[in-house]
Amino acid sequence: MEKLEQYKLNNIEFFANQVVEGFITGKHKSPYHGFSVEFAEHRLYNSGESTKNIDWKLYARTEKLFVKRFEEETNLRCQIVLDTSSSMFYPNFNNPSLEKPNKILFSVYASAVLINILKRQRDAIGLTTYANDVETHILPKTSLKHQRVLFDELKSILDINPLDNQRKSSLVNSIHEIAERIHKRSLVILFSDMITNESSLKEIFDSIRHLKHKKHEVVLFYLAENKTEIDLEFENKPYNFIDVETGEEVKLNPSNFKEEYHLKSKEYLNKLKLISLEHKIDLVEVDINKGFENIISTYLLKRQKMF
Repeated sequence: MEKLEQYKLNNIEFFANQVVEGFITGKHKSPYHGFSVEFAEHRLYNSGESTKNIDWKLYARTEKLFVKRFEEETNLRCQIVLDTSSSMFYPNFNNPSLEKPNKILFSVYASAVLINILKRQRDAIGLTTYANDVETHILPKTSLKHQRVLFDELKSILDINPLDNQRKSSLVNSIHEIAERIHKRSLVILFSDMITNESSLKEIFDSIRHLKHKKHEVVLFYLAENKTEIDLEFENKPYNFIDVETGEEVKLNPSNFKEEYHLKSKEYLNKLKLISLEHKIDLVEVDINKGFENIISTYLLKRQKMF
């Protein structure tokens, strides 16, 4: 079992393909029946437009007018943005696995799954990582060589040691910089745990609004390990909690603060949802222990709305 787990960790591309194939196989049993993860070749004919691209053979079979679609009509540009700050390595800092992932491992594999789908749809894919500042910024392309570069970059993220130095999340400055560096309209998919002070939320969403101002569509996957971060399920004993980004320590028994913590967590989430709604940003809550189907279905829904 351990060998199989290590094989999957060393073969991100293979694993992503298996996840997508499984989703495609099962989609006919799901509420997403009808979505295609393949290239769309036709669209319905609109009255009054040129008839030169009508597929008459298809008309003979269906008695409906369809127009052949070309790549420029269906392809999009997607920039995947990963928060690689130290908090993203929670809860398993040393030995994460697919069965017990940390947020960064989940983000890497979720990104690989999206790259696999984007590749099937002939979409252009880019990748950006940031912590204290923007560390990697690879612009979208469609070539197989480019996809190899993306997978190699994803693998290298798993080698980061978050405890070597304090990898703080500079989300505001990084998103502003990313907005200036993406010159063509794109779908920007951001993976982050959004660990910040409530007072910083306005600045964060102002930076994301910068992306919207540049005509980009934005999906924010808000990551959490629900068992401990949301439900606060710890043993009834004192713990020494350490903020890996600041080094600040506090010793307490989580059981004594469970009710208050739940209220604060709910308030924070409601505020995130409200601000996202105001800025027309798709906010998706993700439990890293629940697999990747939510990631795939969110992307497919978003892509369908864009065309």
